[in-house]
Amino acid sequence: MSKWNLIINVGRCENCYNCVIADRDEHVGNDFPGYSAPAAAVGESTIRILRRAQGSAPMVETTYLPVMCNHCDDAPCMRYAGDAIRKREDGIVIIDPAKARGRKDILGSCPYRAIVWNEEQQVPQTWIFDAHLLDQGWQRPRCQQSCPTEVFEAVKLDDVAMERMATIEELKVQKPELGTKPRVWYRGLERWEKSFIGGSVSADIAGVLECLEGAEVTLSQGGNVLTKTVTDGFGDFRFDNLVGDGGKYRVEVSHAHGSLWRDCVLSESVYLGELRLTRPGAADARGAADA
Repeated sequence: MSKWNLIINVGRCENCYNCVIADRDEHVGNDFPGYSAPAAAVGESTIRILRRAQGSAPMVETTYLPVMCNHCDDAPCMRYAGDAIRKREDGIVIIDPAKARGRKDILGSCPYRAIVWNEEQQVPQTWIFDAHLLDQGWQRPRCQQSCPTEVFEAVKLDDVAMERMATIEELKVQKPELGTKPRVWYRGLERWEKSFIGGSVSADIAGVLECLEGAEVTLSQGGNVLTKTVTDGFGDFRFDNLVGDGGKYRVEVSHAHGSLWRDCVLSESVYLGELRLTRPGAADARGAADA
Protein backbone atom coordinates (compact mmCIF):
# COMPACT_ATOMS: atom_id res chain seq x y z
CA MET A 1 0.00 0.00 0.00
CA SER A 2 1.20 3.52 -0.80
CA LYS A 3 2.07 5.73 2.16
CA TRP A 4 3.01 9.36 2.57
CA ASN A 5 6.65 10.37 3.02
CA LEU A 6 8.24 13.81 3.14
CA ILE A 7 11.65 14.53 1.62
CA ILE A 8 13.50 17.61 2.89
CA ASN A 9 16.37 19.07 0.86
CA VAL A 10 18.57 20.54 3.60
CA GLY A 11 20.82 22.61 1.34
CA ARG A 12 17.88 24.56 -0.08
CA CYS A 13 16.48 25.88 3.19
CA GLU A 14 17.13 29.61 3.60
CA ASN A 15 15.26 30.11 6.89
CA CYS A 16 12.48 32.16 5.26
CA TYR A 17 9.94 30.63 7.69
CA ASN A 18 7.24 30.36 5.02
CA CYS A 19 6.60 26.75 6.03
CA VAL A 20 6.13 27.70 9.67
CA ILE A 21 3.85 30.62 8.79
CA ALA A 22 1.78 28.55 6.35
CA ASP A 23 1.31 25.80 8.92
CA ARG A 24 0.22 28.28 11.57
CA ASP A 25 -2.05 30.04 9.11
CA GLU A 26 -3.75 26.71 8.47
CA HIS A 27 -4.17 25.66 12.08
CA VAL A 28 -4.25 28.65 14.45
CA GLY A 29 -7.87 29.17 15.43
CA ASN A 30 -9.12 26.49 13.03
CA ASP A 31 -10.74 23.33 14.35
CA PHE A 32 -10.44 20.14 12.31
CA PRO A 33 -12.38 17.50 14.25
CA GLY A 34 -10.71 14.10 14.19
CA TYR A 35 -7.45 15.66 13.00
CA SER A 36 -6.48 18.46 15.38
CA ALA A 37 -7.85 21.07 17.74
CA PRO A 38 -7.28 24.76 16.93
CA ALA A 39 -3.60 25.61 17.35
CA ALA A 40 -2.75 28.24 19.96
CA ALA A 41 -1.93 31.74 18.75
CA VAL A 42 0.95 31.84 21.24
CA GLY A 43 3.17 28.81 21.70
CA GLU A 44 5.69 26.58 20.01
CA SER A 45 5.08 25.71 16.36
CA THR A 46 4.78 22.12 15.17
CA ILE A 47 7.28 22.95 12.40
CA ARG A 48 10.59 24.36 13.61
CA ILE A 49 13.74 25.53 11.82
CA LEU A 50 16.99 24.64 13.58
CA ARG A 51 20.20 26.55 12.82
CA ARG A 52 23.83 25.48 12.77
CA ALA A 53 26.75 27.82 11.96
CA GLN A 54 30.13 26.20 11.28
CA GLY A 55 33.66 27.46 10.82
CA SER A 56 34.81 31.07 11.13
CA ALA A 57 35.27 34.00 8.78
CA PRO A 58 35.81 33.88 5.90
CA MET A 59 34.98 30.15 5.70
CA VAL A 60 31.56 29.95 7.31
CA GLU A 61 28.68 27.64 6.52
CA THR A 62 25.19 28.06 7.96
CA THR A 63 22.72 25.20 7.73
CA TYR A 64 19.00 25.34 8.45
CA LEU A 65 17.14 22.15 9.30
CA PRO A 66 13.33 21.98 9.19
CA VAL A 67 12.04 19.51 11.80
CA MET A 68 8.56 18.23 12.59
CA CYS A 69 6.71 15.01 13.38
CA ASN A 70 8.47 12.14 11.59
CA HIS A 71 5.32 9.98 11.36
CA CYS A 72 7.38 7.00 12.49
CA ASP A 73 6.24 3.48 11.66
CA ASP A 74 7.43 2.36 15.10
CA ALA A 75 6.52 5.54 16.95
CA PRO A 76 7.45 5.69 20.67
CA CYS A 77 4.57 8.11 21.24
CA MET A 78 2.06 5.51 20.06
CA ARG A 79 3.47 2.83 22.34
CA TYR A 80 3.24 5.27 25.25
CA ALA A 81 -0.10 7.00 24.63
CA GLY A 82 -2.31 4.05 23.75
CA ASP A 83 -5.46 4.93 21.79
CA ALA A 84 -4.78 8.66 22.15
CA ILE A 85 -2.49 8.39 19.12
CA ARG A 86 -3.19 6.38 16.00
CA LYS A 87 -1.41 5.64 12.74
CA ARG A 88 -3.40 5.70 9.53
CA GLU A 89 -2.99 3.18 6.75
CA ASP A 90 -1.32 5.88 4.63
CA GLY A 91 1.46 6.25 7.26
CA ILE A 92 0.29 9.48 8.90
CA VAL A 93 0.34 9.66 12.70
CA ILE A 94 -2.56 11.53 14.33
CA ILE A 95 -2.85 12.63 17.95
CA ASP A 96 -6.55 12.38 18.69
CA PRO A 97 -7.60 15.88 19.87
CA ALA A 98 -10.31 14.43 22.13
CA LYS A 99 -8.66 11.35 23.60
CA ALA A 100 -5.36 13.17 24.21
CA ARG A 101 -6.90 16.14 26.03
CA GLY A 102 -5.04 16.83 29.28
CA ARG A 103 -2.23 14.43 28.37
CA LYS A 104 0.77 16.72 28.71
CA ASP A 105 2.78 13.64 29.68
CA ILE A 106 2.74 12.54 26.02
CA LEU A 107 5.27 15.26 25.12
CA GLY A 108 8.17 13.36 26.68
CA SER A 109 7.49 10.23 24.65
CA CYS A 110 8.86 11.70 21.41
CA PRO A 111 12.67 11.46 21.10
CA TYR A 112 12.58 14.13 18.36
CA ARG A 113 10.78 16.74 20.52
CA ALA A 114 8.15 17.00 17.78
CA ILE A 115 5.12 17.18 20.09
CA VAL A 116 4.14 20.58 21.50
CA TRP A 117 1.67 21.52 24.21
CA ASN A 118 -1.35 23.65 23.37
CA GLU A 119 -2.07 25.50 26.57
CA GLU A 120 -5.29 27.00 25.26
CA GLN A 121 -6.84 23.66 24.34
CA GLN A 122 -4.94 21.58 26.93
CA VAL A 123 -3.89 19.08 24.29
CA PRO A 124 -0.61 17.81 22.81
CA GLN A 125 -0.20 18.53 19.11
CA THR A 126 2.15 17.77 16.26
CA TRP A 127 2.44 18.34 12.51
CA ILE A 128 -0.30 16.19 10.98
CA PHE A 129 1.11 16.20 7.40
CA ASP A 130 -1.98 18.29 6.62
CA ALA A 131 -3.92 15.04 6.48
CA HIS A 132 -7.21 16.96 6.45
CA LEU A 133 -6.16 18.55 3.15
CA LEU A 134 -4.75 15.36 1.64
CA ASP A 135 -8.07 13.67 2.38
CA GLN A 136 -9.74 16.38 0.29
CA GLY A 137 -7.52 15.54 -2.68
CA TRP A 138 -4.53 17.83 -2.10
CA GLN A 139 -1.22 16.38 -3.31
CA ARG A 140 1.02 18.64 -1.22
CA PRO A 141 0.99 19.83 2.41
CA ARG A 142 1.02 23.54 3.09
CA CYS A 143 4.75 23.60 3.91
CA GLN A 144 5.57 22.35 0.42
CA GLN A 145 3.04 24.59 -1.26
CA SER A 146 4.47 27.71 0.38
CA CYS A 147 8.22 27.03 0.07
CA PRO A 148 9.93 29.27 -2.54
CA THR A 149 13.11 27.16 -2.72
CA GLU A 150 11.41 23.75 -3.02
CA VAL A 151 12.81 22.35 0.20
CA PHE A 152 9.91 19.92 0.67
CA GLU A 153 8.64 17.08 -1.50
CA ALA A 154 5.73 14.90 -0.41
CA VAL A 155 5.71 11.50 -2.10
CA LYS A 156 3.25 8.64 -1.76
CA LEU A 157 4.93 5.29 -2.39
CA ASP A 158 4.82 1.78 -1.01
CA ASP A 159 7.56 0.92 1.48
CA VAL A 160 9.69 -1.05 -1.00
CA ALA A 161 9.66 1.77 -3.55
CA MET A 162 10.45 4.34 -0.85
CA GLU A 163 13.41 2.34 0.44
CA ARG A 164 14.68 2.00 -3.12
CA MET A 165 14.37 5.74 -3.65
CA ALA A 166 16.14 6.43 -0.36
CA THR A 167 19.03 4.18 -1.36
CA ILE A 168 19.43 5.61 -4.86
CA GLU A 169 19.15 9.25 -3.76
CA GLU A 170 21.10 8.75 -0.51
CA LEU A 171 18.26 9.98 1.68
CA LYS A 172 18.67 9.71 5.44
CA VAL A 173 16.49 9.97 8.52
CA GLN A 174 17.21 11.60 11.84
CA LYS A 175 18.55 9.37 14.61
CA PRO A 176 18.34 6.05 12.73
CA GLU A 177 19.86 4.31 15.76
CA LEU A 178 16.50 4.68 17.54
CA GLY A 179 14.83 2.29 15.11
CA THR A 180 11.64 4.36 14.95
CA LYS A 181 11.43 4.12 11.13
CA PRO A 182 10.64 7.78 10.34
CA ARG A 183 8.74 8.74 7.20
CA VAL A 184 10.47 12.14 6.97
CA TRP A 185 13.66 11.81 4.92
CA TYR A 186 16.52 14.27 4.43
CA ARG A 187 18.66 14.94 1.39
CA GLY A 188 22.04 16.39 2.38
CA LEU A 189 21.68 15.66 6.10
CA GLU A 190 25.47 15.47 6.35
CA ARG A 191 25.50 19.28 6.26
CA TRP A 192 23.82 19.12 9.66
CA GLU A 193 25.54 16.08 11.13
CA LYS A 194 29.13 16.34 9.87
CA SER A 195 31.94 18.88 10.15
CA PHE A 196 34.76 20.24 7.99
CA ILE A 197 38.38 21.32 8.24
CA GLY A 198 39.46 24.12 5.94
CA GLY A 199 42.10 26.76 5.45
CA SER A 200 43.74 29.18 3.03
CA VAL A 201 47.27 28.75 1.67
CA SER A 202 49.46 31.68 0.63
CA ALA A 203 53.07 32.38 -0.24
CA ASP A 204 55.41 35.33 -0.74
CA ILE A 205 56.14 35.33 -4.46
CA ALA A 206 58.60 37.98 -5.69
CA GLY A 207 57.74 40.20 -2.75
CA VAL A 208 54.00 39.88 -3.23
CA LEU A 209 51.77 37.83 -0.96
CA GLU A 210 49.70 35.59 -3.25
CA CYS A 211 46.94 33.04 -2.77
CA LEU A 212 48.52 29.75 -3.72
CA GLU A 213 46.59 27.61 -6.19
CA GLY A 214 47.42 23.93 -6.69
CA ALA A 215 49.09 23.25 -3.33
CA GLU A 216 48.66 19.64 -2.23
CA VAL A 217 46.87 19.26 1.10
CA THR A 218 46.77 15.98 3.00
CA LEU A 219 44.49 15.08 5.89
CA SER A 220 45.65 12.35 8.25
CA GLN A 221 44.72 10.93 11.63
CA GLY A 222 46.95 8.82 13.85
CA GLY A 223 49.56 8.64 11.11
CA ASN A 224 47.08 7.30 8.54
CA VAL A 225 46.34 9.36 5.46
CA LEU A 226 42.57 9.84 5.09
CA THR A 227 42.33 11.94 1.96
CA LYS A 228 44.05 14.56 -0.18
CA THR A 229 42.98 17.65 -2.09
CA VAL A 230 44.50 20.71 -3.78
CA THR A 231 43.87 24.39 -3.15
CA ASP A 232 41.62 26.32 -5.51
CA GLY A 233 42.25 29.65 -7.25
CA PHE A 234 41.77 31.49 -3.97
CA GLY A 235 44.22 29.26 -2.13
CA ASP A 236 41.38 27.62 -0.19
CA PHE A 237 40.95 23.96 0.68
CA ARG A 238 38.30 22.08 2.62
CA PHE A 239 37.74 18.52 3.85
CA ASP A 240 34.05 17.73 4.31
CA ASN A 241 31.95 14.99 5.93
CA LEU A 242 34.12 14.59 9.01
CA VAL A 243 32.81 13.40 12.37
CA GLY A 244 33.15 16.11 15.00
CA ASP A 245 33.81 13.76 17.89
CA GLY A 246 36.85 15.48 19.38
CA GLY A 247 39.31 13.54 17.24
CA LYS A 248 42.78 14.89 16.45
CA TYR A 249 43.70 15.52 12.81
CA ARG A 250 46.82 16.67 11.00
CA VAL A 251 46.76 18.85 7.89
CA GLU A 252 49.92 18.93 5.76
CA VAL A 253 50.45 21.40 2.93
CA SER A 254 53.09 20.89 0.23
CA HIS A 255 54.11 23.04 -2.74
CA ALA A 256 57.21 24.19 -4.58
CA HIS A 257 57.09 27.33 -2.42
CA GLY A 258 57.32 25.33 0.78
CA SER A 259 55.46 23.08 3.18
CA LEU A 260 53.99 23.06 6.69
CA TRP A 261 51.64 21.11 8.88
CA ARG A 262 49.00 21.99 11.40
CA ASP A 263 47.26 19.86 14.06
CA CYS A 264 43.69 20.46 15.15
CA VAL A 265 41.01 18.90 17.33
CA LEU A 266 37.65 18.55 15.61
CA SER A 267 34.57 19.00 17.77
CA GLU A 268 32.95 21.59 15.52
CA SER A 269 34.09 22.64 12.06
CA VAL A 270 37.51 24.28 12.01
CA TYR A 271 38.90 27.01 9.77
CA LEU A 272 42.69 26.99 10.22
CA GLY A 273 43.12 30.48 8.84
CA GLU A 274 45.94 31.56 6.55
CA LEU A 275 48.73 29.00 6.15
CA ARG A 276 51.67 30.92 4.72
CA LEU A 277 54.38 28.86 3.03
CA THR A 278 58.05 29.74 2.87
CA ARG A 279 60.66 28.13 0.69
CA PRO A 280 62.80 25.44 2.34
CA GLY A 281 65.56 27.05 4.39
CA ALA A 282 63.81 30.41 4.64
CA ALA A 283 62.11 29.45 7.91
CA ASP A 284 61.23 26.41 9.98
CA ALA A 285 57.76 25.55 8.67
CA ARG A 286 57.07 23.26 11.58
CA GLY A 287 57.55 26.05 14.04
CA ALA A 288 54.78 28.01 12.29
CA ALA A 289 52.63 24.91 12.38
CA ASP A 290 52.84 24.65 16.16
CA ALA A 291 51.18 28.05 16.63
